[in-house]
Amino acid sequence: MTKPTSIVPIEQPKTLLIGIHSPFNPIRDIESYYQEFKNLAASNGVSTEHFMAIRLRSIDSANFLTQGKLEDVIALVKKEGIEEVIFSDALSPQQERNLSRLLSCHVFDRTDLILEIFEKGAQSAEGKTQVALAMLQHQKSRLTGRGLYMSQQGGRIGTRGPGETQKEKETQHIEHLMLKLRRDLAKLQTVRETQRKQRLSSELPLMCLIGYTNAGKSTILNQLTKSSVLAEDKLFATLDTTTRELFIEKKKIGLISDTVGFIQQLPHKLIEAFKSTLSELQHAHLLIQVIDAADTNWEEHINVVHDVLDELGAADKPMVYVFNKTDKLANKELADFSFRNYQPHILIQGNTPEGIEPLKAFLIDWEKNLK
Repeated sequence: MTKPTSIVPIEQPKTLLIGIHSPFNPIRDIESYYQEFKNLAASNGVSTEHFMAIRLRSIDSANFLTQGKLEDVIALVKKEGIEEVIFSDALSPQQERNLSRLLSCHVFDRTDLILEIFEKGAQSAEGKTQVALAMLQHQKSRLTGRGLYMSQQGGRIGTRGPGETQKEKETQHIEHLMLKLRRDLAKLQTVRETQRKQRLSSELPLMCLIGYTNAGKSTILNQLTKSSVLAEDKLFATLDTTTRELFIEKKKIGLISDTVGFIQQLPHKLIEAFKSTLSELQHAHLLIQVIDAADTNWEEHINVVHDVLDELGAADKPMVYVFNKTDKLANKELADFSFRNYQPHILIQGNTPEGIEPLKAFLIDWEKNLK
């Protein structure tokens, strides 16, 4: 997870990805979870060549891995010359520190990986501030037990006072930065709230595109509004909420917003950090959940989205299920039958003007019935 600092290509460290399956990991489809983990790594420019799946019956409080599994990982790291290891699950600060020492390489967890992707993907001032705040919160949690030097007393001239530890000074510094970021974020949120009030006063209905990351939300927004929002085939290509006016058949239907995508086990601190952005959902008249119909785990993705909506307090909003990428399905009639439990639903191909027509027709009817 080395970050490039110049235009000169930098050789990436040899990385081992470790997918964890344990009783404490409530994943319904473990293979989907592993694939998503690899996709996250690939989205961050990390090679997925070296991958190791580990099933744990218990979690070691100190080293996360049980002794036998730990020895297997140590042997593989030495054999392959691994320079960094990324775990698919969250590690405690102590576990991360102990594993780095035992493996003699850098160790990261799922939260580290997602935070770095978010840091690279944020474009707006609000998005960058939200990510910076989440990263500082994560960094603060990592100060505990960062070696003996963190507990050494600072009693020399120039320190705040005898007895203050290095950890306390670093904690105070991080808290000071977090306070500044929260103030900056509050100002940006005030601007967002003012803009939202102006939109609501226009009495135009608001529609929000939501869904699993990489389901095609930004592509659909571009097709509907002739915009040029970044739409890449990777996870979390879009982090900043984008709102556009929606015209269909030369008639203004309302406003439509694109939002950050969701994934399984999205770290709670990231949900907290992006609540101000995602609060747009609470004011929506219609949620348009975009689902990648060609993904065999599409139903699990819907469950993940519903879980996040519950946490945001937006689960009761009217919703239409839009099954995208149906051109990749062999039998559309059979697909429509498979999706029957999700009503109302539409089958589309979001990458073409013709393929988006069923969604346009639905939105025209919806807008008429809203009045």
